[in-house]
Amino acid sequence: MNNRVCVTGVGIVSSIGHGKKNFWDHLITGNSGITEVELFDTSPFDVHRSGEIKNFDPSEFKINENRYGRCSQLAIAACQLAVDDAGLTKLKRANAAVIIGTTLGETQSIEAIDQLWVKDEGSVRTDLIEQYPAGNIADNVADVFSFKGASMVIPNACAAGNFAISYAYDLIRSGDYDIVITGGAEAMSKIAFTGFCRIFAIAPNKCQPFDIDRKGIMVGEGAGMLVLESEEHVRSRQAKVYCYVTGFGLSADAKSMIIPDEDGIYKAMCSALKDAKVESRDVDYICAHGTGTKANDLAESKAICRLFGSRQKNGSPLVTSIKSMLGHTMGAASAIESISCVLSIDTGIIPPTINLEEQDPGCDIHCVANAALERRVNTVLNNAFAFGGNNSCVVFSNGCDR
Repeated sequence: MNNRVCVTGVGIVSSIGHGKKNFWDHLITGNSGITEVELFDTSPFDVHRSGEIKNFDPSEFKINENRYGRCSQLAIAACQLAVDDAGLTKLKRANAAVIIGTTLGETQSIEAIDQLWVKDEGSVRTDLIEQYPAGNIADNVADVFSFKGASMVIPNACAAGNFAISYAYDLIRSGDYDIVITGGAEAMSKIAFTGFCRIFAIAPNKCQPFDIDRKGIMVGEGAGMLVLESEEHVRSRQAKVYCYVTGFGLSADAKSMIIPDEDGIYKAMCSALKDAKVESRDVDYICAHGTGTKANDLAESKAICRLFGSRQKNGSPLVTSIKSMLGHTMGAASAIESISCVLSIDTGIIPPTINLEEQDPGCDIHCVANAALERRVNTVLNNAFAFGGNNSCVVFSNGCDR
């Protein structure tokens, strides 16, 4: 278990931009991807905005729209961008594994099937049935890119991306694989939108993590993929290394299905730092789960203050929630946030938490508010917490001290 795990490529499709440069430029500028929902009718609801992707064209990535559901399309596009970024396009990739996280998978396909039944239009299209199984997402990516290694979808709700990255990290650290494509993907669905509306968790206009007037999440969609490689494989092809995955921590609250628990969050963060062999004083930046709900932001803030103590009081580590710009992309969220962590280490820029007008005194953390901050970043902790009490934290490092 001594193999170092390198990040050599990133690919992203999001509501603020596709591809590394486009995404990063908009993120550090603080541009919001929250707009009016167009994929389905929101007139029955009291809220009408989301982080919906408006300019995604599958044909740009030579994706067959009739064969793949929207979630798979986003995953394939993000994988293409990551593979290109890593310079793997012309290399033999036969033994690469694919590990992808999602929450609801291809729910748009089942929604389309339901509409056909409701309208009594006869037989359901076979392609919709074939698109629906969530496990197909990783299989579809593997099929398109001829990856012959393990193929797995991890459905641990809103922490699924971090769970996938954690498992991918272990596959390389153990020596089972030299290359793993990993991340998360999620498509906008009426099912998710309706569910969060029913529990009054969606904000009317904007997401305001850690703000005293925060009113909830914004539902979003997207895909983020990372190419992880063993250090030996990277050296053999003299590839660029953005940074290293150095550890992860998992926990289960075993308490409430929907209410986050400070103890579980604290335990996951502590486990991640222990696995990465770093102390709390080594962490420069936390990419927070930061959903914009009252309960989540408060529990996460308390856990951060508990772990980092006086350092947090003195303004370190810095904290950001990029959900303020993207909305909550569910199973893709922590994967996209992992890419943000990677790029912060690479560029020395920490993106802002936008819409932070007056910080909640109960969230006594040091947020980077409304404007990006230039700061050398050596070690980042990426937090992700999900319904069911599923918590997952991943540590990224520039590797200079290892």
